[in-house]
Amino acid sequence: MAKKYETPLLDELEKGPWPSFVKEFKKAAKRSEIASDGLGQLEKSYRTKRGYWKHGGIVGVLGYGGGVIGRYSSLPEEFPGVAHNHTVRINQPSGWFYTTKALREISDIWDRYGSGLTNFHGSTGDMILLGTRTENLEPIFAELSSIGWDLGGSGSAMRTPSCCVGPARCEWSNIDTLDITYSITQEFQDEMHRPAFPYKFKIKTAGCAVDCIASIARADLSIIGTWKGNIKIDQAEVKRYAKNGMDIQAEIVDMCPTECISYDKKEGLTINNEECNRCMHCIAKMTKALRPGDIKGATLLVGSKAPIVVGAMLSWVIVPFIELKPPYQELKDLTRKMIEWWDENGRARERIGEVIESKGMRPFLEYIGVPPMPQQVKAPRRDPFFFWAKTDLK
Repeated sequence: MAKKYETPLLDELEKGPWPSFVKEFKKAAKRSEIASDGLGQLEKSYRTKRGYWKHGGIVGVLGYGGGVIGRYSSLPEEFPGVAHNHTVRINQPSGWFYTTKALREISDIWDRYGSGLTNFHGSTGDMILLGTRTENLEPIFAELSSIGWDLGGSGSAMRTPSCCVGPARCEWSNIDTLDITYSITQEFQDEMHRPAFPYKFKIKTAGCAVDCIASIARADLSIIGTWKGNIKIDQAEVKRYAKNGMDIQAEIVDMCPTECISYDKKEGLTINNEECNRCMHCIAKMTKALRPGDIKGATLLVGSKAPIVVGAMLSWVIVPFIELKPPYQELKDLTRKMIEWWDENGRARERIGEVIESKGMRPFLEYIGVPPMPQQVKAPRRDPFFFWAKTDLK
């Protein structure tokens, strides 16, 4: 029977205009001892300003080293419902497309074996099932796998690849993000389920440079759709945008990062495509007037991460353009070479971007077999041993 706790501090989080996790926590607590005791322990943490979770070490299902994040309470006698409180990650479908039937099946399984609390989705992309006991892990996995689901990645392993909705819902996608992600997921099954890396490795695929999945900021390998050739311009539609009130000079021309666009009310829009970096800003703002070129592919970037060991990093270009056609073997082979170099040179809890920063880009490029190119320069070189002459100061 779920115990009811008084939660005056958590109640404050339900006030105001924003949705609150506390409201959903309380709903689950009415029917689940795990959720109820979790709520009670959280209230105590707010009251004492201390955390009461301790890391559970290695816990999981037979044959897998990842997919389950172990967690135990340091107050098991006071809150027995969360003495074990493990999190289960489920590999999400590409683009996060679900049927209501599938969601109900997962929810029913979780209500039987867990707290009923979920997170759709974690920052990696997985479906997150929050809170269950060790003895429930095998039954949960058995039931999930019997209806076609698999665990996601966790620990020092390949994390579950994810992508934007791509061509399923977006006409501007330059690549089939859904098929690429599915193919990569199948290719790296062992690397996902059996952690053997220095730390985590994330792959995120965006259909274009708008990057709705924010791959450039949080993926060790960012795959971003792009194109070769000139942007297609429909000047009649350009005039229609101007007629309907768009300030093309301010909203398009002045916002171009490479200053490659000019506009004349009579002549229309002109683009110096040699200077265009294909950021997609103009196309996204003038969807009826502009379209990408016909030769589609992707730019591969490496090295972004959140601020854990060192500060946050954005990824930088490694391959300016690669054609991506099934079965994507060139992409897969290159990814394996990147991981091999990182695995040989990285220390524990060191992401690939940090290793490149410490070891240098040259040995990385030499190992993966990619020649140096101007597009790979992230910032001008800073030389601390540059000496100024007095005449230079005049």
